[in-house]
Order: sequence, then C-alpha cells, then structure tokens
Amino acid sequence: MREFKGRVVTPGTVTAPAVVTRQGFNTLASMQMALQFGDKKVKCGDQSNPDLYEKPMFGKALCLPQTIGSTTGGLVLYCACAMGRQPACMLFANHIDSLAAAGAVLADVWVDSVTMPVIDCLGDEFLEYVKDDMTVTVLEDGTVRVE
Repeated sequence: MREFKGRVVTPGTVTAPAVVTRQGFNTLASMQMALQFGDKKVKCGDQSNPDLYEKPMFGKALCLPQTIGSTTGGLVLYCACAMGRQPACMLFANHIDSLAAAGAVLADVWVDSVTMPVIDCLGDEFLEYVKDDMTVTVLEDGTVRVE
C-alpha cells in the first residue's frame, strides 16, 4: 500500500477500484455516450485514449494526469453528476484545469445526494504506481491510499 497527498478540490471519502489513464482525459469524448445515449456503465467513448476506451468509468476511481479537450468539460462533469453517472472520484496527478474544477465544484454545490471527491496535485509517482482495479481510498484531507 502507498499513500499520496494531494489538494482537495471537492471533499468526500470513497473507496473504489481504479481505472487509469496516463494521457489527457477528454471529458466530452469520454462521457458523451453515457450522457446522450444512456450508457449506465459510462464506458469511455474516446477512441483516442487506448488506456480507457470502452472501459466502464461509473463508480470507479478515475486516475488521470489532466483533462484535455473542449470548453464543455466542466458542463459534462456537472451533467454526469446530475444524471448519477459520475466516477466515484477523480484523482489528478497534475493541477486540475479551471473548467474541470468548475464542473466538479458546481456539482458538489448544486447536486444533492451526489458526492464525487476530486483531488489534484498527486504527482507523477501516483500515476506510475496506480494500476487498473487497484483499490483506491480517498480521505477528507486529500490523502489517497492505493492498494
């Protein structure tokens, strides 16, 4: 087991299996099928991301370096939370971008009964260590345990 300490963007505690990408996460391309066509497993639809393509993201600890793509990224995260199709948490190795942060914070404030902890600044070592299906636990203080 390893522990990593990051910055809390949205608070919460959760334990979930990891799903990992080591390249930028295009929020719209990845979640479009779930939001438009009702894919309840939220399988990644981004063919440009071989780490995640067709893997379920719902209820998973989504481990990523950063988000990329269009300015709709924050709205997509907010909508995923509003529809109950969000990852269990989002864990960023790098600083979160302002659009993803806005979507996560708005969902945290406006969507009742949905929690999606978001931690950033976990570092490159975090992404080097974590692998798909490892158990990830997020604590309120930004500590992330990976086993």
